[in-house]
Amino acid sequence: MAKKTVATLQKGGKTYTKVIKTVKSPKTGAYVFKEEMVPNEQVQAFLNK
Repeated sequence: MAKKTVATLQKGGKTYTKVIKTVKSPKTGAYVFKEEMVPNEQVQAFLNK
C-alpha cells in the first residue's frame, strides 16, 4: 500500500513529489516505510516496483 503526499517541491522547473511506500520485510515479516523524492513523471514507476 502506498500513498502520495500532498506537498510537492519545485526545483529548476521540475516538480518533485515525496512518495511513501509500505514494504514487507522478508526477514522479520514486519512492514517498513520506504520514502523517496521522485519527479512527478516517475511516481507510477516507483509505486509499481
